[in-house]
Amino acid sequence: MLSLPKLCTCVLALIFLFSCTSGEQNEMVVKDLVAAEILGKPDYLAISYGGYRARSRDEQPTMTQLQEDMLILSAMNIRILRTYNVGLPQAANILAAIRALKEADPAFEMYVMLGAWIDCKNAWTDSEPDHDTESEKNAAEIERAVALAQKYPDIVKVIAVGNEAMVKWAASYYVQPGIILKWVNHLQGLKAAGELPEDLWITSSDNFASWGGGGEEYHVEDLNKLIRAVDFISLHTYPMHDTHYNPEFWGARASAAGQEQDKEALVEAAMLRAKAYAISQYDSVASYVKTLGVDKPLHIGETGWATSSNGFYGEGGSRATDEYKMGLYYQHMRDWTGEAKMACFYFEAFDEPWKDGANPGGSENHFGLFTVKGEAKYPLWPLVDAGVFDGLTRDGHPITKTFDGDKAALMETVLPPPLTVVEEQ
Repeated sequence: MLSLPKLCTCVLALIFLFSCTSGEQNEMVVKDLVAAEILGKPDYLAISYGGYRARSRDEQPTMTQLQEDMLILSAMNIRILRTYNVGLPQAANILAAIRALKEADPAFEMYVMLGAWIDCKNAWTDSEPDHDTESEKNAAEIERAVALAQKYPDIVKVIAVGNEAMVKWAASYYVQPGIILKWVNHLQGLKAAGELPEDLWITSSDNFASWGGGGEEYHVEDLNKLIRAVDFISLHTYPMHDTHYNPEFWGARASAAGQEQDKEALVEAAMLRAKAYAISQYDSVASYVKTLGVDKPLHIGETGWATSSNGFYGEGGSRATDEYKMGLYYQHMRDWTGEAKMACFYFEAFDEPWKDGANPGGSENHFGLFTVKGEAKYPLWPLVDAGVFDGLTRDGHPITKTFDGDKAALMETVLPPPLTVVEEQ
């Protein structure tokens, strides 16, 4: 029989052992990584997400619908979502949905790059936009973003000030870099004051041209200050759009002799050129940042490829949009950014019919890797075959393949790019 001192010693030893073991288990299950650890982590894929199912954002996704989507994305190793604004309920509801999933399963892991929408004065009105003055609504948008970051510090790891808010073709709402700089500095000040987590990263998510990769009109001192103020640069690149606006890289190559070429080979060669085009836009930003003597991470805040278009990118235009081309582009972007240890917030998770609500055939409605009903498009067919989505549904629909998985039927919808004759050397 043990004496009391020895018994106490044994009990304390068991408590210590249990505590250590329990702590190790918790450490293995409960993770709370920071942005610097997440962005570019090979098995932590990133994606742009909106859960809207209808042709208007007046119909908000329910908590159940959001949780369904989170489970689908988690099954494909998505661990970082990008949202776009906090003026509508969806962003706050996404965070609540993730929190509920984490409480139900401590191993569930999902983080958010929270977008705060920024507009110029008179944006989206009948009045002339004033690009030198900001909207009076911006302050409330930033305030809401701060409140959510404070409420969900285990989930919100990045705040992005504005979405394509500086690029000059966003004629309805763009602002000058000084306005973005003002709010980035404000958020950095809150971090310094301890009102936001010190490891929360602040950025702006914008077109490559706006980050110095464009013309001289973008190379202003406020942009240089902004580059120094953000924690990383989140840049957008869209070769698909430039199949219409800047198509030199796009056309199918053929010699003047006009020999026939295999359709798949023509498409695959074009998509390799699209990949190189995206990399060249990234390089243009990296080069500009380097001229400033700044050493800062660059990540892809947005890139994607639509699967249908009744406008510039369809059969009567650049012939860019179909699921086969999307599949090639998606894999190229994942391969390139994975090898470079960059995050790539691929645009986007699910089709969103509200994007061009008056025109269901518009390309903006068809960037999703999934259809609205939850059908997996061609890039994700291998995941369906592997059983990754078994038991998961979207609005009651199991995750199945588009075209019933018939690649021959898919290829009937695929057109090669318009022909560009290249003289033989």
